[in-house]
Amino acid sequence: MASATQDLELFVRESLAAGVAREEIRATLARAGWPPEQVVSALDVWADIPSAIPVPRPRPYLSAREAFLYLVLFTTLYVAAYHLGSLLFDLITRALPDPADSEYVIGRLERSMRWSVASLVIAFPVFLFVARYLGRELARSPVKRLSAVRRWLTYLTLFVASAVLVGDMITLVFNLLGGELTLRFVLKVLVVAVIAGTVFGYYLGDLRREEREA
Repeated sequence: MASATQDLELFVRESLAAGVAREEIRATLARAGWPPEQVVSALDVWADIPSAIPVPRPRPYLSAREAFLYLVLFTTLYVAAYHLGSLLFDLITRALPDPADSEYVIGRLERSMRWSVASLVIAFPVFLFVARYLGRELARSPVKRLSAVRRWLTYLTLFVASAVLVGDMITLVFNLLGGELTLRFVLKVLVVAVIAGTVFGYYLGDLRREEREA
C-alpha cells in the first residue's frame, strides 16, 4: 500500500512538472480507479502556484518541544474542566441538600471542594499561560498549525467532549423516563452540558477557522 501511494505521488509530481493541468491529472487518475480522496491528497502535496517545477506544501510534522507544550495545555484543560464541574456539583449539593446526607457526606463534600479549588488555582492559570504562548507562536508562524500533536490532541478533545455530551443527554433522558428528575439533578446535567459544550464548540470553531484560512 505504501508503494502504491509513492507511485501515485511520483505520477502527480511528474505530471505537474510536465505542465499537465490538475483537472486532467484528476480525471486520468479517476479513470485508472484511484479513490478521489487519495487523488486530492496527492495533489494537495504540491502548491497550486506558477513555477517551472512543482512546489511542495508544508506537511504535518512532529516536534518534541511542541508535544510537551500541547500535552501541558490539554492536560491542564482536562484538569480545570473536571474540577470546575466537580466544584459546581458540590455547590449545588450544598445549596440543595438531601435530608438523608450524613455528617460524613458533608465532610467529604468539603474536602472535595478544597481539592477542586486547589486544582483550579494551579491548573487554570497554567492553561491560560500556555494557550497564550502557543497562540502568539501560531500568529507569528501559521505553519505551526500543521503540528501533528496539536491536531491529534484537538481531535481527541473533541471526541472526549462529544462523548461527555452524549452521556449527559442519555442520563437526562433515562431519569426523565423514570420520573426521577429533581432540580439538583437538572442543574448538574446543565453544568456538564455547558462545560463540555463550551470546550467542544471552541475547538471545533478553531478547526473550522483553520480550514477557511487554508
